[in-house]
Amino acid sequence: MLLRMDEPSPKEEIEEKLKRSLALLIHHDSYLLEKDINERSISHRLALYLQQLFDSWDVDCEYNRNLDATKHLDEDIVRPDIIVYHRGTNNNLMVIEMKKMTSTNKADASDSRKLRKYKEQQGYQYAVFLKIGTGYDHCGEYSYSIL
Repeated sequence: MLLRMDEPSPKEEIEEKLKRSLALLIHHDSYLLEKDINERSISHRLALYLQQLFDSWDVDCEYNRNLDATKHLDEDIVRPDIIVYHRGTNNNLMVIEMKKMTSTNKADASDSRKLRKYKEQQGYQYAVFLKIGTGYDHCGEYSYSIL
């Protein structure tokens, strides 16, 4: 299938929906960000906004299954922060690993390696490493990379 010049690429569409979801999170859930609430609470709220925009997909947090088996990367059991996929299939669109900017940077390289493995071993089309700002000084800030 050829894309017309004025149509966004699939990656651009993913990125646009991610940005819109983050804008909704920042607008509606700034309290969680300002108070530096637990990462799982923040990722849950982001997943709700992603579900609105990826309405033909399933969006889950901390999902530890690959079909009926426990989800593994190499020998390790894993639970990605957020996934966008079709339940009960191997149709995996996007996996997101999220960290608060207040977390240490030691995990960044590990998360990047993990995201590459999700693509290689689990067949995700896109893998996103997201850092989100928390606390009064950084609420509303974020950065991400899409692999």
